[in-house]
Amino acid sequence: MSDAPAPQLPYRVPAAGSGPYMFFVHGMLSSHRQWTPNLAALEGLVRPVLFELWGHGDAPCPDADAAYTVEALIAEFERAREALGAARVLLCGQSLGAALTLRYSILHPQRIIAQVFTNSRSALLAPEALGSPAESAARAAAIERGGAAALAKLPFHPRHARRLEPALRAAMAAVADATNPRAVARLMRIARPRLSVLGELQRIACPTLLVNGRSERVFQPLRDVAERRIPGIRIADLAGGHAINLENPEGFNAAVAAFLREVL
Repeated sequence: MSDAPAPQLPYRVPAAGSGPYMFFVHGMLSSHRQWTPNLAALEGLVRPVLFELWGHGDAPCPDADAAYTVEALIAEFERAREALGAARVLLCGQSLGAALTLRYSILHPQRIIAQVFTNSRSALLAPEALGSPAESAARAAAIERGGAAALAKLPFHPRHARRLEPALRAAMAAVADATNPRAVARLMRIARPRLSVLGELQRIACPTLLVNGRSERVFQPLRDVAERRIPGIRIADLAGGHAINLENPEGFNAAVAAFLREVL
């Protein structure tokens, strides 16, 4: 029986930054590089903490299925908060990462100062709209069989992003290509069916900003759901799509900075 310690979700804290810690959590097929165009504009207000999900960036790919549950991932955020000595933190989540940070704010309201999130269908769709467990398992199995080639065909792979500047698209595509297919498969099979927070949005107690990429048409009805159900939500509707912080970094940075100045 191995005595090796359980793997921990990695995070990095850039040297620059002042103010409270802000946890940044990327989406599928990304990494801490998701936030590169945003950090300089926000480091005067917060100390960024850049997470990488299992199998993404420098993160390991644990063998145990239990590591990929929503609850286990949020426990990793709590572990990091305690290690940093922070009584309360700020959150910023993108896509799948937004589903996790929203859940974190619901489960641990006393730990969260305020939060920002971007377009996230996995967070705001009804659970059944994300597919049955059997469908999720079938998609995951196809990715495990197909490996990197299967990842490249996923519609959210950055190589398919039409609104990213070419050099940035190439850089993010390289990040996606380096993602571990086994980790993606497990996140899709284990975490994704349980990501929805639709039925609990009214429980969100902290100041919340949605930075909405209004060009992602399929998300706009969910944007309206968030406006109706999250108490006191602020919404910044920006030109751009799903990866709004990359597609419109100036607008994203300005909206988030204004929100932070308001709540801090």
